[in-house]
Amino acid sequence: MTATTPPDNKTADRITEQSIRMLVDRFYQKVRTHDQLGPVFESAIGKTDAQWAPHLERMYAFWSSIMLASGRYHGNPMQKHKDLPTFDEDLFAIWLTLFAETAREVHDPPIADHYIDRSKRIAETLKRGLYRSGDKDGNLTG
Repeated sequence: MTATTPPDNKTADRITEQSIRMLVDRFYQKVRTHDQLGPVFESAIGKTDAQWAPHLERMYAFWSSIMLASGRYHGNPMQKHKDLPTFDEDLFAIWLTLFAETAREVHDPPIADHYIDRSKRIAETLKRGLYRSGDKDGNLTG
């Protein structure tokens, strides 16, 4: 253990650009090797680290914008997901489980819980946009 590495490899009680990179990298390594999520992501992104690099950079910026209000992310997550081939809505639950597991590996409970809460909200928004249609007044109908 070095002076810059907290015990048990957690980033302790701070969210930093470095801790975001650690969480994103660990999480997507799990995604890439997951028997159900891996093929979905592989078909959208590719297999090689070089193919994954742009996606990871976007995710660093996305989570930096969410957790640090950095304003680094400039994109439309809903449209990105709408542009993907249709995938099973149940995969969101798996994604959330892996994300929560990783957040707890990287951060102490209060920060991990904040990440987990934000990820659940994001997933619900994406599911509404992808799997439920609305009527002319915006009410969910499906």
